[in-house]
Amino acid sequence: MSTPRYDLLAIDLDGTLVNSSGRISQRNIDALHEARARGMGVMVCTGRGLAECRAFLDAIGQEDAVAVAGGSIIADPTTARTLHRFAMDPELVSRAARCMIEHDHPALVLKDPLTAGFDYLVVHGEDRLPLDPVMEWWFSTMNLRVRYTDQPEADEHPAHTVRVGAFGFDDRVATIAQRLAREMHGRAQWHHFPAVVGPGHHERLAQGRAFHILELFDAEANKWSAVRWLAAQRGIDPSRIAAIGDEINDVSMIEGAGLGVAMGNAIDRVKACAGRVTERNDDDGAALAIERIMRGEW
Repeated sequence: MSTPRYDLLAIDLDGTLVNSSGRISQRNIDALHEARARGMGVMVCTGRGLAECRAFLDAIGQEDAVAVAGGSIIADPTTARTLHRFAMDPELVSRAARCMIEHDHPALVLKDPLTAGFDYLVVHGEDRLPLDPVMEWWFSTMNLRVRYTDQPEADEHPAHTVRVGAFGFDDRVATIAQRLAREMHGRAQWHHFPAVVGPGHHERLAQGRAFHILELFDAEANKWSAVRWLAAQRGIDPSRIAAIGDEINDVSMIEGAGLGVAMGNAIDRVKACAGRVTERNDDDGAALAIERIMRGEW
């Protein structure tokens, strides 16, 4: 194989490296090992928090820095040390949380766990809005440290918030997103997309419906901001970065990288801004893309 023309590979987890069965194939793992052996840095870029992707990072032997929580935290996976974070304005967090509560959704406030000492603060309002069973399953399965409060102002670690989220049926989440778009234009960025759910949870859905997760961040926080920060630390030009992803939170890095690759199962917006399209995540599309990069075809 020829020398890779890219120095850094930024790659998503869910829908990209991870297949629809919730696993990373051996071919994908082997492709990542080969990329590292050939001198490419590998930066996993995921919407999950660090604790939520630990099993996947261990499976691929990830030692290089990772972008987690949608790019709002760059962390060292071997020490769990935060290298950089894009924290949210506490006033913005409070407004977003109250908006979600007014729409009968508890606010899921994600923390920098290294400094706050826990993962999520659930703001459930004075009526103690219940968590959706999917979120209860997620917190339990991922063994996350969760605290609860009635009001966002009761947060003892306001400077350590990196994301505010809500979980629910797609149409209700879209309504919250539309309100946030009107009220916070220019002050934050947000998106919503299908959520990872456990066995049996889809049985609650009517035909054509989906569970969505809504995420609100600081205006400067996204996956490309995280990749660019690491690249600057290492003196890597953006044109020497390749990125692979499938969802709305991957658009920034697909557009910013020297080579943007969309998965075959990617949403149309990702495919529209990508330079290349590989096969689906269930068909080792990530590995096939990496192999083509290694051969100099892409």
